[in-house]
Amino acid sequence: MTGKKMTGKKTRIIACGNPLMGNDGVGLAVMDCLLTDHPDLDAVEGGLGGLGLLPLMEGYDRVIIIDAMTGYGRKGDVRVFREPPESRFFPLSLHDIGVVEALAVAKEIGYTTEVVIIGIEGGVIDTFSDKLDPEVRAVIPRICRMVLEEREKE
Repeated sequence: MTGKKMTGKKTRIIACGNPLMGNDGVGLAVMDCLLTDHPDLDAVEGGLGGLGLLPLMEGYDRVIIIDAMTGYGRKGDVRVFREPPESRFFPLSLHDIGVVEALAVAKEIGYTTEVVIIGIEGGVIDTFSDKLDPEVRAVIPRICRMVLEEREKE
């Protein structure tokens, strides 16, 4: 517990990405870091996004999604989206729809969950690797703080 007043909102953290595609795994790296210091957090892996996000969101007032993005700036840049951005900035799975498309489906079928997306610029994500680039790894502590602060907001 951070010592701050809890909002009473039921919040879940969903980390998306593929840890075998280099910087695309940054969401999972953030989740691992968060759970090391805060094992009581409601945090789950969201895989590559897609429709599998819908059951992970069900029953929550707020969802914080952490995912890599491409095309929004320099590698390691971080952006917070309170409305889903254009889908072209978030990598799509080759076999499913992406995070932004899944959120559009959720809205269409009546989900009223508040969604905040924390996107981390990963640069070009097209090479097999189990390592994060230094610019991306360096922002993990900052993103952890952002997630904890976001979780406390009303």
